[in-house]
Amino acid sequence: MTRSVAGLITGRWTKYLVIAFWLVVVAVAGPLAGKLTEVQSNEAKSWLPGGAESTEVLDRQTAFTSPDTIPAVIVYERTSGLTPADQAAIAADAQEYGRIPELDGQVTGPIPAQDGQAAQLLVPLNLGEEGWEKAGTIVDQMRATATDGANGMSVHITGPAGQAADSAEAFEGIDSTLLYAAAGVVIVILLFTYRSPVLWLLPVISAGVALSASQAVIYLLAKHAGLTVNAQSAGILTVLVFGAGTDYALLLVARYREELRRHEDRHEAMAFALHRAGPAIIASAATVAMGMLCLLFAETNSTRGLGPVAAIGIAVGLAAMLTLLPALLVTVGRWIFWPTRPKYGTPEPTTTGMWAKAGDRIGRRPRFTWIVTAIVLAIMSIGVIQLDATGLTNKESFRGTPDSVVGEDVVARHFGGGAGSPVVVVASASQVAQVRAAVAGTSGITSVTDPVVRGGDGFMEATLSSPFDSEEAYETIDRVRDAVHAIPDADAQVGGTTAINLDLQRAARHDRNLIIPIVLAVVFVILAILLRAVIAPLVLMATVVLSFAAAMGVSALAFKYIFGFGGADSSFPLFVFVFLVALGIDYNIFLMTRVREEASRHGTRRAALVGLAATGGVITSAGLVLAGTFLVLFTLPLTAFAEIGFAVAFGVLLDTIVVRAVLVTALNLDIGRHMWWPSKLTQVPDQAPEPAESSLATARSD
Repeated sequence: MTRSVAGLITGRWTKYLVIAFWLVVVAVAGPLAGKLTEVQSNEAKSWLPGGAESTEVLDRQTAFTSPDTIPAVIVYERTSGLTPADQAAIAADAQEYGRIPELDGQVTGPIPAQDGQAAQLLVPLNLGEEGWEKAGTIVDQMRATATDGANGMSVHITGPAGQAADSAEAFEGIDSTLLYAAAGVVIVILLFTYRSPVLWLLPVISAGVALSASQAVIYLLAKHAGLTVNAQSAGILTVLVFGAGTDYALLLVARYREELRRHEDRHEAMAFALHRAGPAIIASAATVAMGMLCLLFAETNSTRGLGPVAAIGIAVGLAAMLTLLPALLVTVGRWIFWPTRPKYGTPEPTTTGMWAKAGDRIGRRPRFTWIVTAIVLAIMSIGVIQLDATGLTNKESFRGTPDSVVGEDVVARHFGGGAGSPVVVVASASQVAQVRAAVAGTSGITSVTDPVVRGGDGFMEATLSSPFDSEEAYETIDRVRDAVHAIPDADAQVGGTTAINLDLQRAARHDRNLIIPIVLAVVFVILAILLRAVIAPLVLMATVVLSFAAAMGVSALAFKYIFGFGGADSSFPLFVFVFLVALGIDYNIFLMTRVREEASRHGTRRAALVGLAATGGVITSAGLVLAGTFLVLFTLPLTAFAEIGFAVAFGVLLDTIVVRAVLVTALNLDIGRHMWWPSKLTQVPDQAPEPAESSLATARSD
């Protein structure tokens, strides 16, 4: 960022124009941001790859049933055996369900269990395009009908409709929960960092403005440009804008406070702060945004949609923190730092701080330090062999035990696990008989409905012998597909809930294998351009990848032995990689740009200690903010969110405190000027490392 632009943002009069501009943005964006939930797509098709077989089945089966129709399974149980009164009550419920407006077809049942202890009803519900949001209300009404007069029978609603209702309840209020929790975490950490009762207000206000503006932009793109947004990406947006935005604020404020001790005029101090810190902050945001945009290469719609959603959040957050926040800071003046106002001419406290002392210790034996640190991180990464990221069952997806999970267990106990979640098969009408025979003869299928022929296609449903989300069910889907695909001219395709889950798992694996190398390549290019070197980017990327592996290893052990999670979502490794690599490189950028700035004057080895002393405190605070905001995801009742929150939070702390401060600093000290090959900095002789105090005290402000 040039000084002229920095001066324009923080000018004596132009600062008011900047604030006025953002006030207009808030006035326009506020109403639009509130409509973001209206354009969220949480139905199955919005998550699926466009070319997946189960996606194509959803399109073809519209000739037979609405894509918005999902079955509700109402299961009744009395372990001592259903009484005649129970059976009469269940029959009455069936008649009642036959009159609900959302019914699409006929109520099936009552279907008695062979042991006489249970019965079930299958109710097809057309919930419309907003079915995910409506499911909770309708299922609650159905449950009230079933429990009225049950007289001791246990009643549960499961199947796709029951699962949708429980998922919707888990996501209910998620936006406000994450917003207030993230804001609370940020406020607490900023109070601790700044030790000021008022300074925290400005970064939080700026982050709130950025969140509102980014939500408005995303709403417009989702409504008019086809951007896929769901509850997952909307939730991550809130955390990312508050976490990353506050990080940028911390770095800017730290450099501003440093410049206030060198410049009597606060406007001049902020202009210098923007001139010095701006490029690193912009490079950091660009790295994160470009890393997120790499998700556009994903097959999975939900993953592909997260890329631009996150990138927009980062871009708007950057704009707010480099324009609105500086304008607010210079408007209010130095008193905002009360009670420890940085006075002109006072010494910089970081010269004798904790990180300056830590750097001095690392400087005594840098090679030993980085080798031991790398070995410890490698040992931590061994735990990744315990990670089971092959997907979560419905039961494993919730941290509690919602009604649909209890109902699944009851259905499996009395009817077999596949009841209520049929396998859907669509084939050419001319070959439908052969296809049905092939499906019925497949191991793992207990029954197949008679085909319905319409418009040149035949439609049938098959029942699995195992739970719909089990590994056995996925293997059955593969066998059914092999069997029907082998029939000439059948054009047969297999879908349904189990097939959808299987296709999502495979798409996630494809996305991970494709996108991770792309992210690494993009990050390397950005670092090479920023640092004007080749060795330094390679070293930094190696440290971040090692940090990612260590975080995954520890997380896998924690999931299995501490939290008791049954596994991990299939998209978990990719999401954590993108967040940790992009955000982890952030802190290396903040450190290394300062080291490079000082290396031209002091040599790389001494600059390494100066950079650590100058940035250590603020980067640690930034890491705490980002880790704290992501840890908010751990409070949600959904396993996938909790796992991402824990892994990213732990990885950020590990990267901030160990990798960036210890490992990278030790490597800088050991490799020295060769870190900048092939730039001219390799010709600047390395001076012997010395305490950072003297170097920082003489650092120039031009």
